[in-house]
Amino acid sequence: MANGFLHRLLRRFPRHGMLWAGLALVGSISLAALFAPYIAPFDPTALDVNAILVPPGVGPHLLGTDALGRDVLSRLLYGGRVSLWVGFVAVGLSVAIGLTLGLCAGYFGGLVDEGIMRGVDVMLCFPSFFLILAVIAFLTPSLTNIMVIIGLTSWMGVARLVRAETLALRGREFILAARVSGMRAPGILFYHILPNAAAPVLVSATLGVAGAILIESSLSFLGLGVQPPMPSWGNILMDGKEVLEVAPWLSVFPGLAILLTVLGYNLIGESLRDILDPRLRQ
Repeated sequence: MANGFLHRLLRRFPRHGMLWAGLALVGSISLAALFAPYIAPFDPTALDVNAILVPPGVGPHLLGTDALGRDVLSRLLYGGRVSLWVGFVAVGLSVAIGLTLGLCAGYFGGLVDEGIMRGVDVMLCFPSFFLILAVIAFLTPSLTNIMVIIGLTSWMGVARLVRAETLALRGREFILAARVSGMRAPGILFYHILPNAAAPVLVSATLGVAGAILIESSLSFLGLGVQPPMPSWGNILMDGKEVLEVAPWLSVFPGLAILLTVLGYNLIGESLRDILDPRLRQ
């Protein structure tokens, strides 16, 4: 079944234009952020009192400067590293937690399933963004705290997806054969159930990166996320809010970066959902 998953993915991959568009957007932005130290024209934290609020295209500043004379292009490139890193780490943590709890709940059932799913229900009672705000209010805003908090408050959807897949798979013949052969529960979960439950997790993780980037940007915009002088798209937007009427480019460019990145991940996630949906098999 795992081979069938890969075969279906590779067979239908070339026919999805939205997937290619999403990969192009995400790939371009990720490469630009990865090589920011080599392609950024200026130090993103360097101040220049002689180049305050320079419009885009004037002099060496292609995207202009901010109210402290810092180069906007350089800050966007380095800010992309922060925003993407938060997205990947937070989603990795949430997927790890969701996978572990979902597999255990679906496979063992009984009190284990009941306890885990009631915990999921409790977590879902709180709006995630307000829960994050409440937790951050008691902690020092930092990059590490943001990643961990987003990861610890966004695993519930993955857990429910994996539980549903595990419940559907645990009675299948190949699982029963593995039990009869003497394979223990960890081996069955890792070698048999996990590969067959990968499709919805992959889609959820892809969409989750976009959600984590939006949350980080929102927190940084509110001053509760990544703290200056470290740039992120959210705090660049916050700086632009103060001078919106005289320097609109400080809001336009980071907003556009967030929009294109989230759009790219959503295109990839929706395309993968279409490709991996068993009802769409041909």
